[in-house]
Amino acid sequence: MKGFTSSPLARLAGALCLAAGALAGQPAAAQFAAPTLETPFFEQAVAEGALPPAAQRLPETPLIVDFEARGQQSGQPGGTIRMLMKRAKDSRQLAVYGYARLVKYDPDLEIRPDILESVEVERGRVFTLTLRAGHRWSDGEPFTTEDFRYYWEDMANNEALYPVGPPSFLKVRGHYPEVTILDARRIRYAWPYPHPDFLPGLAGARPEYIYAPAHYLRQFHGKYAEPDALAQQVEEAGQPSWAALHTKKGRLYRMDNPDLPLLQPWRLASEHSSKRLIFERNPYYHKVDKNGRQLPYADRVIFDITESKLIPGKAATGDVDLQGRYLTFDDFTLLKRNADKVGYDVRLWRIAKGAHLALFPNLTHADPRYRELVRDARFRRALSLAVNRYEINRVVYYGLALEGQNTVLPASPLYKPEYREQWTAFDVKRANALLDEMGLERRLFDGVRTYPNGDPIEIIVETAGVSTEETDVLQLIKDSWWEIGVRMYIKPLNLDSMRRRIYAGETQMAISSGLENGVATADMTPDGLAPVHQIQYQWSNWGQYFETNGEAGEPPDMAVGKRLVDLLNRWYGADERAEKEEVWREMLRTHSDQVFTIGLVAGVKQPIVVRDGLKNVPEDGMWNWDPGAHFGLYGMDGFWWADPGARETASHGAGGSQG
Repeated sequence: MKGFTSSPLARLAGALCLAAGALAGQPAAAQFAAPTLETPFFEQAVAEGALPPAAQRLPETPLIVDFEARGQQSGQPGGTIRMLMKRAKDSRQLAVYGYARLVKYDPDLEIRPDILESVEVERGRVFTLTLRAGHRWSDGEPFTTEDFRYYWEDMANNEALYPVGPPSFLKVRGHYPEVTILDARRIRYAWPYPHPDFLPGLAGARPEYIYAPAHYLRQFHGKYAEPDALAQQVEEAGQPSWAALHTKKGRLYRMDNPDLPLLQPWRLASEHSSKRLIFERNPYYHKVDKNGRQLPYADRVIFDITESKLIPGKAATGDVDLQGRYLTFDDFTLLKRNADKVGYDVRLWRIAKGAHLALFPNLTHADPRYRELVRDARFRRALSLAVNRYEINRVVYYGLALEGQNTVLPASPLYKPEYREQWTAFDVKRANALLDEMGLERRLFDGVRTYPNGDPIEIIVETAGVSTEETDVLQLIKDSWWEIGVRMYIKPLNLDSMRRRIYAGETQMAISSGLENGVATADMTPDGLAPVHQIQYQWSNWGQYFETNGEAGEPPDMAVGKRLVDLLNRWYGADERAEKEEVWREMLRTHSDQVFTIGLVAGVKQPIVVRDGLKNVPEDGMWNWDPGAHFGLYGMDGFWWADPGARETASHGAGGSQG
């Protein structure tokens, strides 16, 4: 495990300017000539003295967004953006879409300061972060380096909160950073080795948090809170310990605690409900447009909770203003048919994953008999050869998808046709020959192949798809696999249940999307190709081992798995881009040859429903998790209504509540 540093998938290390230098935001004086305009939503609260004027709520150097310079338009405040979600846990999606980060990706996938005023980077290993003077949490309390100190000293290095030590994201070749508070606005993280994942981790769709609202969380911390009062809070909350209570109250990413101060454009203003989540604008948000209007433009975002299978129909009848999640390409016809009548547009954004759908044979399955079978590359290759991708593309995707393996897309400079084409030609004869070579005989009357003891070879493929798309694809594969003597069963589950089963080694095979970033370059972390993340369904148990620093899971016990980890370590240690590219290409060749995942199709389009009158939503965009954060890449805080008054919901008029 030496040398490995964990990170979310698809990190863009090449955008970091890791040589000595700085990533600096635009200073306020350079563009911010207009006076700060008060947002109508807060006018009453300001008039009553319950909230300071906008000019006093902003940092001294707010981030100025020049919408015209990036092909958008400066807008006006007001209105509500409605979306549909499947469950209350989807509250976290607004932390994704809102996409306020210490540093973030811009639409060109360059990393820029956002919450931070600037970042200085020395030799890729020393990072000095500078906060914006006067920046405040959503409750008005100062946001300073004390919030970083609290996280590092009182959370990450507290055994009750982090039993296995600080997050592995902060570890480079066995070393955690030396953290130095320089003053109230500047903090330095220094490692003895380069850390190419540090800034991408902060910029992720699910970011690595290295700060927390100390002023709020101290009341739940065993070091600071009065013991009897804390014990009472723990009991009243039904939690087993103060650490559990602290964790529950402090989950910035989940956005499920309306009392938790945050830095996002919107904050939860209702109880965390199973029916409706109401988010209201953060009065202390750090951005303005060049005309002096504080962002976000929209006053509210509302998530109505419903069954996922109902979301396409509800979107088609006007129950949303903006929707991408829980829609799939097979909803396009329905959505397009109703668009003019209801008053919305259906846009098709490109999905940048290495595979829109892929099969994930579980190499760490708990059953040794199945595990031995699926670890034989000949078996995986035979299954791939027995998939008629041409048929899937024509029947399900109208011939618009890209057929082939789960690998980088043609838009990536690393792309080679053989990476996508190897072991993908529909060839039942060759697939049968591989299975015959393995000694898997056809013993049953219906031609199903068997294990040596005579049991039939049956594969249960689990799906958590929100529509019939995945089951339609699987049904086509089921028919072609029958021709090689492999019986398939399809098992629909919800996503949480499927993941629990995968993590427990109970799932034989799953269907899901492939590589998160299909447009990678050599400077981007290739951790999605090494068995180092539990979320990788094909070897989840190995990934858990690395993510827990060896406390859980098991290390790779296949030579090829160990080799991929070694290659990833080599990438981290490489100083030259040529060596990084060499590592990438060996990893891509290995995956193509070994077929750890069975890619089906890629390049499928994502329907995006946009209500008429909602501005600054791109006509053509990339729908991707990381990098991208879905709507976050394009600045949802800058989406605005041409007629905001008309977009207020009947049950929620304009208000003046504060943080």
